[in-house]
Amino acid sequence: MDMSTWNILLVDDEVEFITTLAERLELRGINARGTHDGESALKEVAVNEPQVIVLDVMMPGMKGLEVLQRVKEAHPKVQVVLLTGQGKTRDGIEGMQHGAFAYLMKPLDLEELIHTLKDALQSGRGNRHD
Repeated sequence: MDMSTWNILLVDDEVEFITTLAERLELRGINARGTHDGESALKEVAVNEPQVIVLDVMMPGMKGLEVLQRVKEAHPKVQVVLLTGQGKTRDGIEGMQHGAFAYLMKPLDLEELIHTLKDALQSGRGNRHD
């Protein structure tokens, strides 16, 4: 699977975290861009639909679970990987019930993220019906 064809949107209110994560993914040949709040994420999805969104659950303003629900309503083929703070597995489980592909805990392990992105992309091409 050619990682240079991946279209990944990173959404987290921690600007430094998103900037660093996007750079680390780009170094591996993965096309990743970031945005820092739910409203911007929804606008970005409408303009340039990503294959996968990596979405923080806890953000000021629009929470990640609301962004997830709105993305899945308008763009059901987009896979969403939720990021939850330590000890917040309840948020991840709730997100899975609303159509998230997976959830990962912070602090994020880059190799685990890349593996999850690969799985999400393969799932999106399969016979999955949302």
